[in-house]
Amino acid sequence: ADAATMLQQVKPECVIVATTAPSHADLTCLAVEAGARYIFCEKPIAVSLKEAHRMLATCREHGVRLGVNHQMRFMEQYTLPKRLVESESFGGLASITVVAGNFGFSMNGTHYIEMFRFMAGGPPVLAQAWFSEEKVPNPRGPQFEDRAGALRLTTANGKRLFMDLGADQGHGVQVTYAGRYGRITVDELSGDLDLVVRKAEHRDAPTTAYGMPWERTTRKIRPADSAASTRSVLEAVLEGKDYPTGEDGCLAIAALVAAYVSNENGHTPVAVREEDLPCDRVFPWA
Repeated sequence: ADAATMLQQVKPECVIVATTAPSHADLTCLAVEAGARYIFCEKPIAVSLKEAHRMLATCREHGVRLGVNHQMRFMEQYTLPKRLVESESFGGLASITVVAGNFGFSMNGTHYIEMFRFMAGGPPVLAQAWFSEEKVPNPRGPQFEDRAGALRLTTANGKRLFMDLGADQGHGVQVTYAGRYGRITVDELSGDLDLVVRKAEHRDAPTTAYGMPWERTTRKIRPADSAASTRSVLEAVLEGKDYPTGEDGCLAIAALVAAYVSNENGHTPVAVREEDLPCDRVFPWA
C-alpha cells in the first residue's frame, strides 16, 4: 500500500511509474534510491521543469537508465510515414498537421511533440499557442486540468508542427505530413493512409504548381496497440537501444511550458529554451 516501503522491501531492478504526473518525480527518485537500474515513466514526465531536471539528475548520478513511454517510434502509423517522407519521391518533410478531438496538450499533445522531434530529426526551438477559453473537466479527476486549443512548433531548419485540438472539437485524430512533392494523410482511428506524390517528370516544377499530375496510393496500417507499443519501449529501455530518453521527455515538457507562456503573452512566439522558461512553475497535468 506504500510505494516507498515496497521499493525498500522488494529492491526491484526495473520500476514502471504509471501513476498520474504529480508523483512521477518522487517515485522515480525513490526507485533510484532503492537501487533500481531501469526506470520506465509515463508521460508527461513531470509537472514542472524543475521536477523533470531532478529526475534526470538523480538518474544520471546513479547511472540509472530513464525511459519515457512515448511509443511513436514503435508504431507503424509513424514509422511508415517517416520512411515515406524521407524517400526521393516525397522530397522530405516540411510540416505535420494534427487535427483532433480535445485530447489535451499534456496527455496526448506531448506524444506528438516527441513524434515531431523524431520525424523532423531535431527539436522544436519555437512555440506559439492559442488555448481555448473553455476548460473541459478532466476525466482523471477535478484536481487536473489539461488545455485544448492550437499549437505551432518550429525547428531550427524550419520544419513545422501544427496541432489543432480545440475544446469545441470532439472526435477523431487525423495527421497530415506535407513535403515538396507529396502529402500523406493518416486517419489514426480507422488506420487509413492516403499518399499523393507528384509524378517524377514534374518534380522540377515550382511549389506553386501544386496541381501537377500525381500518383495516389491508399493502404491500411495496423491499428494502434498501446500495450504492444509500450512493451516495445520497455524492451528498448532494458536493451539500451533507441528508446525515448528522460531528456526527450523533458524536451516535450519544455515545448509545452513555452506554449503556456506564449498563450499568456498574447500568443507571441516563445523560444523553447529551458533557461528562459519558468522552471519552478507547477502545472495541473494528469
